[in-house]
Amino acid sequence: MYKTSCAFSISSSLAASAATILRFPRCCLLSSKTLISLAPFHCSNNICSYRTLSCRPMASISTPSLATSPDPEKLKPWLLVGLGNPGKRYSGTRHNVGFELVDFVAEAEGIPMSSISFKSCFGRGSIGNVPVMLAKPQTFMNASGESVGAIVSYYKIPLNQVLVIFDDMDLPFAKLRLLPKGGHGGHNGMRSIITHLKGSRDFPRLRIGIGRPPGKMEAANFVLRPFTRDERVELDFTFQNGLEAVRILVHEGFDRSATFVNSAKTLEHFNAYF
Repeated sequence: MYKTSCAFSISSSLAASAATILRFPRCCLLSSKTLISLAPFHCSNNICSYRTLSCRPMASISTPSLATSPDPEKLKPWLLVGLGNPGKRYSGTRHNVGFELVDFVAEAEGIPMSSISFKSCFGRGSIGNVPVMLAKPQTFMNASGESVGAIVSYYKIPLNQVLVIFDDMDLPFAKLRLLPKGGHGGHNGMRSIITHLKGSRDFPRLRIGIGRPPGKMEAANFVLRPFTRDERVELDFTFQNGLEAVRILVHEGFDRSATFVNSAKTLEHFNAYF
C-alpha cells in the first residue's frame, strides 16, 4: 500500500475539470488520462491522507464551455421519494430509513424540505445542474402511492426518473441494492405506489437492508425498532454511499449508479480492509 495526500485547489485553468473531480470524491485526477482510486485514511486541516486502492486509465475528459451546458430549466426533474411513517413515534426506526436517506440527500445538496405538498414533505432544488424533487409521503406507509401518484401525474415525470427509497428485510443490514424495476416484494408502501401508478412497475428503486428479525420476533414489530448505536454508525456510512449513488444516477444514468452500488462496501468491510 502507498500513502499519498490530495488537496484540490481548483484554479481557473482547472475549472472545466472541477465537475469531474467532484463527481469522484474518492479519486484524484493524476492526469487527463489517469484516475487513481483512493480510500480515506486520515484528515487534518482540510488535507486528507489516502491509501491507494487502484489506478486505471480514463477516457479523455470533455470540457464543454458553460455556454453549451444543458439548460436546467429544460431538463426533466427527477423525483426522489423516501418511504416511512410520519410522527415522533416512528422517527429513527428501521421502517423509516427511506425518510432518513432523503433527509441526508437534502442536507448535502442544500435542498429545503420545508413545504407540505401532495401529502408529502416536499422540496425542490438541484443536484449539480439536474433539477430534483424530494418527497417524504405523510400518508403513512401503506398509502404512500396517494402522494407519489399525484406528484408524478401533476409534473408529468417519466417513471424512469422516479426513484423510490425504502427499507428491505431481505437484504443484510446496511446493504444497498439498486434495481431498474420490479414488484413490491411484500412491501406495503411499494404496493401502494404501484397501484397509484396504474399498475406500472417500471421505475427504479433503492433498497436499504435492515436485516431479519431476531428469533421469533414478528416482522411488524421488528421494523418499528430503533437502531443500536453501532448500527447507527454503520447506517450513516451507508447513507454516504446512498448519496453518492443518487448523484451518479441523476448525472450519469442507471447503469453507472448500479455498478457503484453493487461494488460499494459496507463499513464492516471497510474497517476489515484497514
